[in-house]
Amino acid sequence: MTSSGTQDDSPRVHALSRSDYKRVLGSSMIGSVIEYYDFILYANAAALIFDKVFFANLTGPMALIASFATLAVGYFARPIGGVIFGHYGDRVSRKQMLVISMMMMGCATVAIGLVPTPAVIGVWAPLLLILLRVVQGISVGGEWGGATLMALEHAPENRRGFAAAFANAGGPMGGLLATFVLSGVSAATGDQFLVWGWRIPFLLSAVLIVVGLVIRLKVSESPAIAQIEEAASQEERKRKMPIVEVLTQHWRTVVITLVASLGFYSFQGILTSWGTKAAVSSGVSRELVLNLNGLGAVFTIIVCFVTARISDKVGRAKMLIIASIAGLIWVIPALTLLTSGSGWGYLVAIVIGSGLIQGTFAGSIGAFISERFPARVRYTGASLSYQGASTLGGGLTPIFAVAAMAAGGIGAVGAVWAGVLALGLAALVVAARTGGDDAPSGTPAGEAEVPDGERSASGASVA
Repeated sequence: MTSSGTQDDSPRVHALSRSDYKRVLGSSMIGSVIEYYDFILYANAAALIFDKVFFANLTGPMALIASFATLAVGYFARPIGGVIFGHYGDRVSRKQMLVISMMMMGCATVAIGLVPTPAVIGVWAPLLLILLRVVQGISVGGEWGGATLMALEHAPENRRGFAAAFANAGGPMGGLLATFVLSGVSAATGDQFLVWGWRIPFLLSAVLIVVGLVIRLKVSESPAIAQIEEAASQEERKRKMPIVEVLTQHWRTVVITLVASLGFYSFQGILTSWGTKAAVSSGVSRELVLNLNGLGAVFTIIVCFVTARISDKVGRAKMLIIASIAGLIWVIPALTLLTSGSGWGYLVAIVIGSGLIQGTFAGSIGAFISERFPARVRYTGASLSYQGASTLGGGLTPIFAVAAMAAGGIGAVGAVWAGVLALGLAALVVAARTGGDDAPSGTPAGEAEVPDGERSASGASVA
């Protein structure tokens, strides 16, 4: 029992050799790279390709809205994947769920590269695209929670933020790889890119999946699983479904962490999806936009690791609040630069927006969410929260931005984006002041009452 009267079911970190610990972190990152290569490849394709290939019969902004709607379908499927994989990840194995999610993603991505056009199979083409996008969403919904927890739960307490950042850094790395592959294929295939060239990056996913599985199968199981086994009998675990406990005992934590994550995902939705299309439509070449997106991802990765390490010292919520305030300040300049028709303008918008601000979000968001749930339901709770935010912030934002742009121009888009950021900022302020509305019972003794960010690097409370 902890001093707060709650049961301590937090994982005790088993001693790992330096090489094994590096393998855990590497697996967490590489798995996320592969999953997000597939997921973000689709986001780029939705912005630049699918409106012309699968929805060419629609006119005006409707083709782009339809294309972004298929993108959003994947985001809506992500919470479902989080719940499904979280259930078995909390009760059976973190590692097994990560292997399954990677296989699902790879198969779906390769299949997207093989979907015939509407000219060949009619309406079945977009329907198949939507179905495969759902599979992608379910898969990545299970990937993030598992990859984050495998790193975080193997790490010493004073380096958990840095460890969890390996999973989040895999996102921009996957985006970087997807962007450069898509750009290279676009340049190599020229006029044939929209005919058949776009399929190549999707088919290449098969190679990445084989590499990822070889690495992931060599990683040891999370120490949390053994601890959970010790804390509860099989009969108790069968009676208690993780999702039921999360929704009945930790629903306030879900709400706060979900809303707090919206700002992070709004940057992805505006800059990665809507902004890509807006820049190309304004006159910037497709290849240049993709290459600049890749450059922005490099900055995201660097900033992610730097700010994650800082969060281990000053607290996750404080770093996320800084990112949210910077994001609100950057909304109008970013939108102006994205639609300026200038490659240099787009570069500045991406480096500051995706690199500096979104990188700061990415460095802390994984540990911020995960540490607020007890170990026995952490996979489920963290996945539900994070993937719910991805649905609202990442899936719907590009659609709202297209509709807002058509209705009221840049000002309307800015209002939507700023509103999402402000909502997330409000939740972060609440989180920073309270340290969590229902402090996880898995926290070590005495920590339940200590607000996030008010612990020293060693984990002890500070004055």
